[in-house]
Amino acid sequence: MIIDLDVSLDPTLGCGQAHRWRKTGEWWEGVLGNEIVRMRHAESGIEVEGTDRASYVRRYLGGDDDLDGIISEISAADPYVASLASRCPGLRILRQEPWECLATYVLATNANVARIGKMVESVCDHFGTDLGGRHAFPEPRQILDGKECIGECRLGYREARFIELAQRVEDGEIDPEGMRSLDYRGCVEALMGINGVGPKVADCVAIFGYGHLNAFPVDARIKRVMEERYGVTGSYSAVSEYGMRRFGRYAGYAQEFLYHADFIERFAGPS
Repeated sequence: MIIDLDVSLDPTLGCGQAHRWRKTGEWWEGVLGNEIVRMRHAESGIEVEGTDRASYVRRYLGGDDDLDGIISEISAADPYVASLASRCPGLRILRQEPWECLATYVLATNANVARIGKMVESVCDHFGTDLGGRHAFPEPRQILDGKECIGECRLGYREARFIELAQRVEDGEIDPEGMRSLDYRGCVEALMGINGVGPKVADCVAIFGYGHLNAFPVDARIKRVMEERYGVTGSYSAVSEYGMRRFGRYAGYAQEFLYHADFIERFAGPS
């Protein structure tokens, strides 16, 4: 099927928002739910194979966002971001499923993009439903049922908190779907009550899992960019709040352009 959408797949799928996409030739392959999905650019839009859920794929790719309006707004706020946006048209923020996004980013602490991808794929291969060549992201119950082999996933210190997260979600103490109703501040507060979720992980989940586009996640890469480009230093809160004030309600898009530019320049070095 063809989806008519202004999106550039390379920066959107390949720059660390989600970690299950692989590019072979002109095709990107990933797993959405229980479907192995392939996408590539075509003359009339995005060609999609492996699913017939056009509206779901469109939403996943950020198709609900008014990209022209967003770019106009953040460009007016900052000429440097305007230049980055003009050089990278079609970069969008994904809308990931909350449970998968949360569990993934609990694994993402102190690891670069390549390492995160290996951990996530290992978890899926060990616990997820076999889809024929790839595995679905596991549900909490699947992780708990097979937790005796968690050591094989090579998660390091993240192992215990990953199992704890699965247990708390399974027990109903944490409700990833229920957090959809929270505003940004409420969402971040709820997320930071989870072991392994600090302010950076909370902001990543808030933006990629819950669509809070005003979030401004700050990892080592963004911290460096903000100091070098804007002279902003200090605590996580100080840098993040500055980004939110400077770029406004679409600060998350500004952050993605800043991150992408630095990512490309430094070729996926440690985050």
